[in-house]
Amino acid sequence: MTLSAERQKLILATVRQHGAVRISDLVERLEVTAVTVRRDVKELADRGLVARVHGGITLPQRPENNDRPGTGGNSVGGSTRTLAGMVTPSVEYYWPAVIKGAQATMASSNGRLVLRASSYDSTEDRRQVTKLLEHGVQVMLVAPTTTGHEGVELLRWLGSLRVPVVLLERLPPPELPTLALDAVTSAHDVGAGLAMRHLITLGHRKLGILTSRSSPTSRMLRRGWKEALDSLGIPETDDLEVEVPTYGSTGWGDAYDEVLRRCSRENITGLLVHSDREAVGMVERARDLGIEVPGELAVLAYDDEIAAASDPPLTAIRPPKHRVGALAAELALTRTVENADRPVHRVQLWPTLHVRETCGATDNTESPAG
Repeated sequence: MTLSAERQKLILATVRQHGAVRISDLVERLEVTAVTVRRDVKELADRGLVARVHGGITLPQRPENNDRPGTGGNSVGGSTRTLAGMVTPSVEYYWPAVIKGAQATMASSNGRLVLRASSYDSTEDRRQVTKLLEHGVQVMLVAPTTTGHEGVELLRWLGSLRVPVVLLERLPPPELPTLALDAVTSAHDVGAGLAMRHLITLGHRKLGILTSRSSPTSRMLRRGWKEALDSLGIPETDDLEVEVPTYGSTGWGDAYDEVLRRCSRENITGLLVHSDREAVGMVERARDLGIEVPGELAVLAYDDEIAAASDPPLTAIRPPKHRVGALAAELALTRTVENADRPVHRVQLWPTLHVRETCGATDNTESPAG
């Protein structure tokens, strides 16, 4: 056997063992130059035995076999492809688009995504991650609970895992300022500011923000709303901030009616509502009370899941959910071949404004305070 054949045999054995390997690791292991390794890798890739990725190699996908019963989707004829585990707090509303984004990236990278749902509980988060690790996942995408002592301990544990972990729509709390985990988040606070500025541009001066539950998104929206008030010089006394019941829950109609009557009393002419369901409900109740939307009240939804189907179609802020999932998977895959030399990535993506029919200019021409 020639020296090149021996090296290539070792390269194949290494990538079969680990699923992915860096060129620099092969140089160190084989004790040859990077040029020699790249030449061997090129020959293996030309023969279809490995797939080249940025900074390293993986095993190629075998689509005709990967989903056969009994393979588990990640083992075919002794070869493997990258298996990513994903834990989200829900598989409903908001999260499906994130999941699909991660799925798309894994599929285009010869990998597979395995999903487990948790329930906004740190103990359940940890149990689901553990199950996926036992399943043999090579990377983890997680939207964990981050609050309280249990949340901090969960994040410490995630940071100790031997597989790359990327946080979805979550950042470590202040207690863990140096936790070396990649993260992809939506800038919900920026989204709140975009909503307020859109309403002000249309002539609205007294505004309100309605959130339906205490969630990371709601907290960031309220924070961004306050920051926008400060930056625009609008007194908080002119602002309405209310947490409303979930649309369709017990007593939701009466609660929404009271908010709308308060808007009329206090001359509130523009509302940002989280989320779409609650915005749809607010428009329904406004119509029943004889309040014209957008003639008397502008309503802007946050999430843009079903806003376009409202009557009238809701202007909405859309977080980049699909891209959050896709980019998180990209970061995780890159981490498998560049782990030692790659800095921590904390990527924040901005939401976008989609203008439809539920916002309009008012007759009030007064400039913002300040």
